[in-house]
Amino acid sequence: MGPSVAKAEQYRALGLSTFAFTLCFAVWTIFSIIGIRIRQEFGLSDTQLGLLMATPILTGAISQLFLGIWTDRYGGRWVFGVLMLATAACVYLLTFANSYLMLLVGAIGVGLAGGSFIVGITYIAAWFGREHQGAALGSFGSGNVGAAVTHFGAPFLLVALGWQGTARVYAAILAIMGVVFIVLARADPLARERAGKQNRSLTGQLAPLKELRVWRFALYYFFVFGAFVALALWLPHYLIGVYELDIRTAGMIAAFYTIPASLFWLLGGWMSDRYGARRVMYWTFIASVVCTFLLSYPPTEYVVHGIDGDLRFFLQIDLISFVVLVFILGFFMSLGKAAVFSHIPVYYPNHVSAVGGAVGMIGGLGGFVLPLSFGVLNDITGIWQSSFMLLFVTVATALAWMHYAIRSAERAEWTARETKTDLPELASPYLFYPLNRPSKGLVDSQVENRGDLYQRQN
Repeated sequence: MGPSVAKAEQYRALGLSTFAFTLCFAVWTIFSIIGIRIRQEFGLSDTQLGLLMATPILTGAISQLFLGIWTDRYGGRWVFGVLMLATAACVYLLTFANSYLMLLVGAIGVGLAGGSFIVGITYIAAWFGREHQGAALGSFGSGNVGAAVTHFGAPFLLVALGWQGTARVYAAILAIMGVVFIVLARADPLARERAGKQNRSLTGQLAPLKELRVWRFALYYFFVFGAFVALALWLPHYLIGVYELDIRTAGMIAAFYTIPASLFWLLGGWMSDRYGARRVMYWTFIASVVCTFLLSYPPTEYVVHGIDGDLRFFLQIDLISFVVLVFILGFFMSLGKAAVFSHIPVYYPNHVSAVGGAVGMIGGLGGFVLPLSFGVLNDITGIWQSSFMLLFVTVATALAWMHYAIRSAERAEWTARETKTDLPELASPYLFYPLNRPSKGLVDSQVENRGDLYQRQN
């Protein structure tokens, strides 16, 4: 059962947290725009630019583990508010950098904004009962649209104020929101219960991380979130390099990817509650395999030596096709992000912060490793589409591992005639049947054992 609180208080917490997370995400991806001007000013290579873009993502990833635990101990109101104030100070100090090394140091502080994700997840999960957590967390996750805010707004600020002026505007807005959050937010309804658990050992909090399942979930999130962040950072540079667009046009097209990859998180949460996150993850990975395969195909000229001479064919993804494909990719990534986090409150209800922090950390590491890899691959291969080749390999691996784990669990479950399936909160006896369908009596007993979890899925 969820906490007994008024709906107005629930929506107050959700609204404040989602808006705060949107601003934090806008700050977290600021180098996707100002990095292009910084690259010109400091004469950076693609590898150096990739590292600069990726450094805040690394900080945000690592910080999620301890920020989640702090939120679990001290509550989201103060952790979220102080985090925004500290990040705003780091963004402001970044404007005084006069070397690449100083930029990297400043980027480390900017990355604290990314830790806001697990703070908000832990805070929101405490306000909503299990039957509404998927939709609530999906709504909060739509704050990823902050990347689109940066893609839309930052190019105009950059042209008018320069990269330092753009950073100062971001710092001021985030600092104001930090104060507003501390003043208007309320302690979550589990604060008193949490206070009685502060003596719980760190070892006990991190105990679930020994399970391989947690790290499989983390691989899923490495793609659906890490690749989302990586592309949000990389696409403006990619569009300028491949299609020779100006920075404002490139930013607007990149936003066309980040908006569906953000706002449809809410839909993904609802679909996970309604149909089961396992099914949503299959949709996500299959669609992503197709999209990344098509996007990874570089411009290619074929020559066929015919009877009357050579026949030449040229294949290339034009700009319109590219926009359509990245929109589809962003849409399914959004569903997948919600589906991954729909696992955690049900599977690990007493360890949301630790497990969510670990999964979020690996996803954030994807946002660090992938942009850096994009830059390295560009410098090594000289092929822009190499970034999508890497994403294709990543998602195909995740799909293969997920399918293998699910089928292995199903075989063990049906053989033993027990409900020890790998994903109990997602499994339906009518989904992915083995060839030898069990008797109706066995199905009924499994439904009874699953209890309210089955009823909620069906």
